[in-house]
Amino acid sequence: MRWNNLSDADRNAAPGLFGTDVVTRTVDTPEFRGITFHEVRARSLVNRVPGASRMPFEWTVNPYRGCSHACVYCFARRTHAYLDLDTGAGFDSQIVVKVNAAEVLRRELATGRWQGQHIAMGTNVDCYQRAEGRYRLMPGILDALTEHGNPFSILTKGTLVLRDAEAIARAARTADVSVSVSVGFVDEELWRTVEPGTPSPLRRLDVVRTLTGMGVPVGVLMAPVVPFLGDAPDQLRATVRAVAAAGAVSVTPLALHLRPGAREWFLRWLEEHHPQLLPSYRGLYGDGAYAPRWYQRRVTGQVHELAAEYGIGPVHRPGAHRFRSPAPGTGGTTPGEGRQGPGGTQLTLL
Repeated sequence: MRWNNLSDADRNAAPGLFGTDVVTRTVDTPEFRGITFHEVRARSLVNRVPGASRMPFEWTVNPYRGCSHACVYCFARRTHAYLDLDTGAGFDSQIVVKVNAAEVLRRELATGRWQGQHIAMGTNVDCYQRAEGRYRLMPGILDALTEHGNPFSILTKGTLVLRDAEAIARAARTADVSVSVSVGFVDEELWRTVEPGTPSPLRRLDVVRTLTGMGVPVGVLMAPVVPFLGDAPDQLRATVRAVAAAGAVSVTPLALHLRPGAREWFLRWLEEHHPQLLPSYRGLYGDGAYAPRWYQRRVTGQVHELAAEYGIGPVHRPGAHRFRSPAPGTGGTTPGEGRQGPGGTQLTLL
C-alpha cells in the first residue's frame, strides 16, 4: 500500500477543491488498482435537496462522492466538476471518502433543530459501492440512524448491502425503513457495457430476495430504461418477470435522463459502441436532459401492465411520503448552493 500525505500547500488549497470538506490524505492501494481515494473530514453530512428538484425526498446523506460502478449514464457525474475533478473517467476512479461520516451524522441527529425527517441514501452515488468494503462507513451510519429511530431509505446497485442486512432489519423494527435495488434491465450484454463496475443484475435481485425474506420491504427502481437498447417489449417483460420472481414489493420504471456531465460521457460511449443510434437519440432528447413525456408514459404504462400481470404491488418511491415542498418564498437551490441544516450548519447538495 502506498500512502501519499498531502503537503502543506495541498492542505491550504483543499477548501477551494473540496468546499467545506477538509482533505486529510490521498490513497492508492493495489486491491483497488486504478482508483484513488481522497479521504476527507466532512463538516456536515445531512444535505437538503433543492426545492426545485424532481426528487421525492427532502434530505439525503452521501458518504462518498464519485463512484466506481462507472455507469456511463450516471447523472451525478456533474458533481465532480464542483471539485475540479473530471466528470468522465475521473468520476469513476477519483473517489472522495468522508471518513468521519458516522461521527458527523450522530452529532447532527442529536441537535435540537433536527426533527427526525426521512433521510434517503444512495440517491447521488452508491453508498454500497466497492469503496464501502474498505471504509465501512455504513455500519456507523446505520447505528446512528437506529439509535435515534430515524426513518431512512437506501437505493443501491451494490450487493455489499447484504453485509448490513441484520442492522437494516433491526432499524426497520423501530422506524420506517425501506430498501430499493436499482435494476434497469437483465440483459447481460447491455449490463457489461453501461454498468461495468456493478454486480450483475441477477446478483442484485438476490439482494431483493434475501432482504425481503428478512422482513425488509424491498422495491426495484427499474432504472434506467435505456431507449433503443433496453426498452423492447421482450426486454421489459424479462426484467419485470425477474423482479417479480425475486419477491420485490414494487417496481418503478424510470427512463434514461441525460443531465449535463452525464450527457457528454454517455453520448461519447454511444458513438463508440452504437454510432447508428446517435441520430435517434438526438431526435428523442434534442438538447434536453429528459426523454419526451410520450416516451416516459409509454414505458411506464408497459411496465405497470407487466407488474400487474406478474402480481407486483403498487408502485412505491422510498421517502415519497416524507417529501414536502419548500415554504412559499423560499425558492429552490441549485447544486452547490447551501441551505441551513441541523445545528445551523450550511448544507450543500452533494
